[in-house]
Amino acid sequence: MDMNYLSVEKLSKSFGDKPLFHQISFGIDQGQKIALVGINGAGKSTLMKIIMGMEIPDEGEVAINQGIKTAYVHQNPVFEANLTIYQTLFSDSSSEPLKAIEAYQKAMLAAESGKDNADELNGIMEKMDRLQAWDFEYQIKEVLGKLGLHDTDLPVGNLSGGQRKRVALAKAILEKPDLLLLDEPTNHLDLKTIEWLEDYLSKANLSLFMVTHDRYFLEKVTNEILELDAGKIYRYTGNYSYFLDKKAERREVEASEQEKAKSLYKKELEWIRRQPKARGTKAKYRVDAFEATKEKAFQRKEEREVALQVSAKRLGGKIIELEKLFKRYGDKRIVSDFSYTFKKGDKIGIVGPNGAGKTTFLNMLTGTLKPDSGDITIGQTTAFGYYRQEEHSFDESKRLIDLVKEVAEVVTLSNGSTITASQFLNQFGFPPKQQHTPISKLSGGEKRRLQLLMVLIKTPNFLILDEPTNDLDIVTLNTLEDFLEYFPGCMIIVSHDRYFMDRLVDHIFVFQGGGQIKDFPGNYSDLREWEKEEEAKAAADKSVTKTQPSVHEGASEKAKKSSKASFKQKQEFKAVQEKINQLELEKGSLIEKINEGTEDHELLLEWSTAIQGIDEQLEELEFRWLELSELDDIMD
Repeated sequence: MDMNYLSVEKLSKSFGDKPLFHQISFGIDQGQKIALVGINGAGKSTLMKIIMGMEIPDEGEVAINQGIKTAYVHQNPVFEANLTIYQTLFSDSSSEPLKAIEAYQKAMLAAESGKDNADELNGIMEKMDRLQAWDFEYQIKEVLGKLGLHDTDLPVGNLSGGQRKRVALAKAILEKPDLLLLDEPTNHLDLKTIEWLEDYLSKANLSLFMVTHDRYFLEKVTNEILELDAGKIYRYTGNYSYFLDKKAERREVEASEQEKAKSLYKKELEWIRRQPKARGTKAKYRVDAFEATKEKAFQRKEEREVALQVSAKRLGGKIIELEKLFKRYGDKRIVSDFSYTFKKGDKIGIVGPNGAGKTTFLNMLTGTLKPDSGDITIGQTTAFGYYRQEEHSFDESKRLIDLVKEVAEVVTLSNGSTITASQFLNQFGFPPKQQHTPISKLSGGEKRRLQLLMVLIKTPNFLILDEPTNDLDIVTLNTLEDFLEYFPGCMIIVSHDRYFMDRLVDHIFVFQGGGQIKDFPGNYSDLREWEKEEEAKAAADKSVTKTQPSVHEGASEKAKKSSKASFKQKQEFKAVQEKINQLELEKGSLIEKINEGTEDHELLLEWSTAIQGIDEQLEELEFRWLELSELDDIMD
C-alpha cells in the first residue's frame, strides 16, 4: 500500500467576511502528482501557503509525514541577499553528498590558489567515492545548466524575479525530496526551461503537489487534479483532458439537481405557508430540509465561461509596414535589417530567450522607441491596445465601476449591440457586488484581469499582448482565448504559455539572437517539432562529415542549386495551398452544423467523424506545405 505523505483535515480559512474554503480535506500519497486548480480568488495560493506553513488556517490542520523529505518552491522566493547562488543552493541542506561536494569545491579552490592541502583533498575524495557523490556533482551541473544558472558566484540579491525562481527550483530539485510543493512553477521561466522542467517532473520519482495554470503541465505531468470551487474541493483522478470531461459531466448533474431542487422548493414553500404558526415546531426537520433545498436551488455558480465578443475599430488597407529595421545597444544587435508588412487578421507569436530584444521590438512598433535606421509606417486607422508585462498602477482607492466608466460608459459588441460598463465588468468575472469595492481589495490575478479589461474596452484593432497569461486562472484563460480567436484585428503575442500560443497564432517571429528574426509558418508546437528535426539533421550531418572529411565544392554547389523550387514543385505548392483552403471551409461549415445542433445523433457522429478525417488530411498537407515553403523562389 502507498504511504501517506501529506493530509489536510477539515481546513477552513476566511479573509474578513469572505470565506475561501470551509472544512476541506484531502491527502497526498506516495507517487501521486497532483495539481490544484480554480479561479482567481478561490484561495489556491492561500491553501498552498497554509500547507507550506506560511499562513495559519482558521480551523483544521495539515500533517506532513515526518519520515519523508519535503521541498517547497514559493511563488516569489526570498533568499538572503548577500549569499551567492551556490551558497544559497546548499546553505541549509542536510544532504551528506551535498556537504561533501561543497567541501570538495572549497578544497579545490584552495589548492588552485597554492595551498598545500593534498591530504585533505584525498580524504574528501574518498568520502565522495563512499557517498557516490560524483554522479551527484554531474547532476548538479546538469540541473544548473538546464535552468540557465551558469554564474553561481553571483549574489542572489542582484537577481531578477525569474532568476530567483530558477534558484529556488534548482535548490528544491537537488534536495531530492520525496514530496515537492510548487506554487506557479512556470511563472517567469522561458519556453525551453519550461519544457525541460515538464520533462523532468513527469519522469521524476517523487510526489508532487502544485498550483499551476500551465495546461500542458496539467496534461503531461499530473495524474490527479484537485479543483477548489466555491469553497469545496473536487477530486479528479486523471490529467487535464480527463478533468475537462468530468467537470462538464459534474456541471450537467448539478444543473439537473438544481432543476429538481427548484420544483421541490416550490412544493416545500406551499407546505411551509400552509402550516399554522403554532404547529411549526413539530416539523422542525421539514423546515431545516426546506432551508437546505432553498440553498441548493438558488446556489449561484461563479462562472465566467462567457463569450467576450467586443467590437474592434475598422482596419484600413495599410496596417503597419516595417522596412529594413535596425536597432543596437552598444555592440549588441537587437534587430538587424528586418522587413515585414502586416496583413489583416495576422496573429503572430514572438519567441526567443530573455534579453533577445522582444520588448524592444514591441516598443519600436508602438513608437515609444525609435529604430537606429529603417522605417515604420503605421496606417491611419491602426489603433493599438498594448497589454504590458509590468503591473499597471491603478488608483487603489477607486472603485472598479468608476475606473471603467472613465474610459467608456457603454461598450459596443461585435454584433453592433451595446452593453453597460457594469455588464462588461460582469463578463470579465467581476460581479456587481465586487464592482463597488475599491481596487485595493483585488487579488494579484484579479488586478491583471482588470488591466486586460482596460486594454480591450478601448476597442483596439491591433492588440499587443506581452505575457498576458501570468496570474490568470484557467477559466479566464479559456474565456480570453475564445475572445482572441475571433478578434477581427491583428494581434502579436509574447507568451511562455505554450497552450495559449498554440491555440491562437498562425506564424511566429523567432528571435534567434544577433538581431536575426525568422518568420516561421506555424504555431509553437510546429516550431519545436521543426527545430528538433533540424537538430537531428545537424547531428546526422556532423557524423557524416566526420566519416567523409573531404566534400568537394561541386557537390555543395549542386546542393545549393537543388534548393531552388522547380516548376513542378511550384505547381504542387499552389495545389496544396488551394486544397488546405478548401478543407478549412468544409471543416468550418461542419462545425457550424454541429453548433446549430440536431436531434439526429447519427448525423452528429457522421459530422464529427468527417471533421476528424479533415484534420488528418490537413496535418499531412500542412507538413508538405512547410517542406515546400523552405524552397527558394517557391512564392514567385
